[in-house]
Amino acid sequence: MYAIDPEKVKRGKDTEGKFKEWLDNHNISYLYINQEPETFASVFKDNLKRPDFLILIPSLGLIMVDVKYKNINQKYGDFAIDAKDIKRYSKLQRTFNLPIWFAISSEDVAFNTWFWIPLPKVLEEGIPRFQSSKSRMDYYAVPIRHFTQIAFKDSLHRIFEGN
Repeated sequence: MYAIDPEKVKRGKDTEGKFKEWLDNHNISYLYINQEPETFASVFKDNLKRPDFLILIPSLGLIMVDVKYKNINQKYGDFAIDAKDIKRYSKLQRTFNLPIWFAISSEDVAFNTWFWIPLPKVLEEGIPRFQSSKSRMDYYAVPIRHFTQIAFKDSLHRIFEGN
């Protein structure tokens, strides 16, 4: 296990705050899920990962969303998504029978663009990579072309246009 980087935690919280602003700006109904360890059911401890949001899509239902702070890898044109997270989210999706999406942004795009991708597409289009030189963790490298880009003023419905 590795030590939790307080700066990474702060960036994550700030990114979730920007995502909430985007949801509120579009009048999207959501539940923000408390991530404090004492609020975790025991089943989540090692087996499942909890999403950051439940979002209500009218006439469709609920989707789970994990918000991530990530910059595009400029050399390869992709995002790195932790393989352990993918495995735990896959179990969660099967357990609750709700789709899981990732919404990624950062200061590089001034949080004005969100890169959306459903969990199955990460598995289908991501390239398994092993041992990041930084984190020493396995990850999927997902080319940017597989994400739906949604600008701050765009509708959430764009995520369903090409999937």
